Amino acid sequence: MLDLRRSFGGFLLLVLASVVGCAGTGDHNATEDEGHVVHWGYEEHDGPERWAELSPDWALCAEGRRQSPVELGGAVSGGTFSLTRDYQPAALRATRNEHVVDVLDNGHTVQVTYDEGSTLVVDGQKYELVQYHFHSPSEHTINGEHAPGEMHLVHQSDDGELAVIGVLMQVGAHNEALALIVDNLPSQPGETVHLEGVTIDVDELLPTDDHYYRYTGSLTTPPCWENVKWFVMVEPIELSREQAVQGTYSAEANNRPVQPLGDRQVVIERATGEYRDR
Repeated sequence: MLDLRRSFGGFLLLVLASVVGCAGTGDHNATEDEGHVVHWGYEEHDGPERWAELSPDWALCAEGRRQSPVELGGAVSGGTFSLTRDYQPAALRATRNEHVVDVLDNGHTVQVTYDEGSTLVVDGQKYELVQYHFHSPSEHTINGEHAPGEMHLVHQSDDGELAVIGVLMQVGAHNEALALIVDNLPSQPGETVHLEGVTIDVDELLPTDDHYYRYTGSLTTPPCWENVKWFVMVEPIELSREQAVQGTYSAEANNRPVQPLGDRQVVIERATGEYRDR
């Protein structure tokens, strides 16, 4: 019997992420700390429960009170808020890396750089889309249940604040937008693929429903900075069983466990705004 979660998780770890504008290059799940490289990951010896012990710069991973991900099932109904997406189609440039210095990424994934010029405006604040990547299984849960995967679109404002759109992924219908990416994956770690004339539009990866779970939180990887506005879309997107099988890959899970919500509140609100393709 096919282990669909394993197949789907492997697919996501082979699919997407991008280079974040404020990070360097080098060992993906490592960072410089007083002259030496600090490695992190998702195994017992270097996983989420140990992150704060690996570097003093990562103390928030244990001490923070506004950490992500969280359980979304207890969300309360809210009103509306202003959100405008203007994502431009971008040339596909993919790099499969097991290790790169990028604290906004997960450490074991394929990276796809996204061209500059795509923006998100939330309640009058403008953010630039700097990267998108996947976790498997999902990091956020609903009523204690993980989705097979979760996509994160990371945006940054001029003053360094972050806004992340999260999209849960389920097994279902064939996803044509993801198929384009799968067909152009690099075959070896460290290999970069640049294909002229191949473009992808992030809007095509997103659901059409405009309801979001909103809350304030953190990065879900070291250094766990608490400067993130989260917008997790209520409607999931789908990936076919065949696509999941096509992407089968022996890889570890790359999700951080849910964190205490504390005095925060998760609210479901409908976004009102404009979309370039609508």
